[in-house]
This record gives sequence, structure tokens and C-alpha cells, in this order.
Amino acid sequence: MPKAKSYAIAHLVPQHLQELKQRKEELIAKTMTAVKDRLTKEINYWDHRAEELKMQEEAGKPNAKINSGKARQRADDLQARLMQRLEELEQERRLSPLPPVVVGGALVVSVGLLQRMQGKQQATTAMFARETERVEKAAMTAVMEVERNLGYEPINVSHQKCGYDIESRIPETGQLRFIEVKGRITGAKTVTVTKNEIITALNKPDNFILALVQVPLGEDMEGNCSIHYLRRPFHKEPDFAVTSINYDWLELWQQGTEPI
Repeated sequence: MPKAKSYAIAHLVPQHLQELKQRKEELIAKTMTAVKDRLTKEINYWDHRAEELKMQEEAGKPNAKINSGKARQRADDLQARLMQRLEELEQERRLSPLPPVVVGGALVVSVGLLQRMQGKQQATTAMFARETERVEKAAMTAVMEVERNLGYEPINVSHQKCGYDIESRIPETGQLRFIEVKGRITGAKTVTVTKNEIITALNKPDNFILALVQVPLGEDMEGNCSIHYLRRPFHKEPDFAVTSINYDWLELWQQGTEPI
């Protein structure tokens, strides 16, 4: 646990804080502009109204509904309200992280170890692992090729465990497409998505793509893959205790479209 906490403080917390600050700053800037625009118009109106009423009073024609003093008071109240609201928004900008709190842990035991403890043979497990690796490699290769054909500049970042497998840069704008690749043998029923991948998709809704790759059986896996891209694939964050979720492959596939 101490190692996990130290890693989170050194790597995960700063990254998460930066993302929050960026989103918060954009929201606060828009809110400030709107608040200034609305309240300044009201302040200017009541300032002008107070001067008009004062002139009428000096000319012996007071207004029966409101006098210059009340109009001036409204202008002053609005000015104080504006300053208070701007100060509140400035305080919202001051984000600072707290150390993460470890609320649970998990012991991960490999299937191979369990089978050895149960006296089962390893041939089936080893074969499954090799086939899974081949399918994943074929799916990654296929998506990287599609991205290049679309004119983008993909980079394999799957080893970084950042919630997606490929960063694909759009040359004209420099914007990144974050692509999580899920490869399955043709005929597969389900696909597993981790909690980290789901949260990443929810945090980057406009840039995240779930790439579904149907990999054919046989030796020529990479040459005949079918690919669908699914944007905004997830709608809510998993419960706290959930580590991964199995989705129906066909339902996801039907929601996807040809890569663009």
C-alpha cells in the first residue's frame, strides 16, 4: 500500500489535478465573462437612472415610485454583488490536492498459479495466452494502419497503462485522438473494459474512441480485420468496487461506425 500511495502522489495526483485545473479554468473564465457582462449592464442602468431621477428631483418633479437615493443604492448593491461574485470565482481557481486515501486493496493471483495449485495442466492456458497476444497485436496493427490512412499520426502508448492504447495526432490542429483498441476473434460474445478505460473515456468525451476490431481465425489475422469506431461508448462511472465490466460485443459493434 505505501508504494501504491507514493506512486499516486508522484504521478497520478499531479496529472489529475492538471486536468481538473484546465477544465475548471475554462469554466470559470466563461462564468466571469457572463457575470461581468450581466451585472455591469445592470449597474450602468441604475447609475444612469439615479442621475435622471436626481435631475428630476432638483427640477421639482420627483418620481412617485422611486427616488434617486434608492436607484443609487441599487447600483451600489449590484457593484458589491459583482465584487463578491468575482472573489468567489477567484477562490474556486485555487485548487490544491490532498494526499490520496487508500480505502482498499486487491490480491491478484494468476490463473496459472491457481491451476498449478489445483494440479491442472498448463497447455490450454499457455495456448490461450499466445492466441490472445496474437489477436491483440493484430488489432493494434490494423488500427494503427487505419489511422495512418486517415492522415493521422498514431503512436502506440499501450505500455503506459493510461486508459487507452493509441495517441493519434491530427497534423492540422495538433489535437490528439485517444484510442482504446479491443480486438476479438470473429464470433466472440463479450469484451472486457477496465474501470480505468471507462473513466478515461468519460474524462475525454470529445477525443476518446473505442476501436472494436474483429480478427479472423487463421494465420492471416492482420490482413482481414474489420474495424468499427465507437465514440462516447460509456455513460456513467462504474461503482467503486468494480474493476472491469463485460460488455456484449455485438451490441457495441452495432453502435459503432466505419473509422473516420
